[in-house]
Amino acid sequence: MSAFTLLTLKTMSDGRGALTVMDGILPFPVVRSFWIYGADGYTRGGHRHHQTRQALVALSGSVMILMDDGKAREEITLSSPDQCLLVEPRDWHQMTFGPGSILLVFASRGYDKDDYIDTPYERL
Repeated sequence: MSAFTLLTLKTMSDGRGALTVMDGILPFPVVRSFWIYGADGYTRGGHRHHQTRQALVALSGSVMILMDDGKAREEITLSSPDQCLLVEPRDWHQMTFGPGSILLVFASRGYDKDDYIDTPYERL
């Protein structure tokens, strides 16, 4: 069992393709959205936040996210666009991108450099 929340998004599929929706599933209002691409093989992130909550969806490819909330540490791989990982402010997150990956991020707040905490949790 994971210490982190991974949502399965409602998806409808038929011979014409698939449609995935986010209607009413996120536990916060979305204020900012952005996507990361062209980062094949690179690691990004490496921070947590004071207040911002996020939801991550790998639209294409796979992204491995190292999550650490100070108590639990876990690697979660997003590899389907119907998976959504919730990232709480306390969650240290570091993403490693597979080939052709596109990561969509929904955030509860606008960008604020003072909201970032660049120090990881210390392990004994």
